[in-house]
Amino acid sequence: MILGKKRRVGRGINDIKVGEKLKLTEKIEDRDLLLYLGLTNDPNPIYIQHDFASQTAVKKPIVPTLMLTGIITSAVSKYLPGPGSYILAQHLEFPVPVYHYETVAITLEVQAVHTDENRIDIVVNAVNESGDQTIIGSVTVAAPELKEKQLTSQSLDNF
Repeated sequence: MILGKKRRVGRGINDIKVGEKLKLTEKIEDRDLLLYLGLTNDPNPIYIQHDFASQTAVKKPIVPTLMLTGIITSAVSKYLPGPGSYILAQHLEFPVPVYHYETVAITLEVQAVHTDENRIDIVVNAVNESGDQTIIGSVTVAAPELKEKQLTSQSLDNF
């Protein structure tokens, strides 16, 4: 948001219900991969070099699992429960690689709400265009919890 405007805060622990779902789709483009590789300085050729990947079990370049994890983290930060939340723990498995240009459908579902601990357990599942499960796991999230009723740009002078 623009400085000077009120910042939106995600939903608090009392506003989250077991069974809530968030579904999103992400298409992995070259731009996304290049940004990841530039930010992490990860030179693994299996992520970008077609000639190298063709000689491996995966046969073609794959999407880094950390990049897929970032999509999940972003969904938590933006939507479920939203701004002000953060991941406390995660357990993710990647049984099938995601390839360049694939579209992945990701579902996050609230499995448990621990009001007294301000903690939410979310199950994560993702499938590729062929219906293969590419991500299976869970994240534990701290719900937004602000001491002030409104957060403005003056509250974030150092941001």
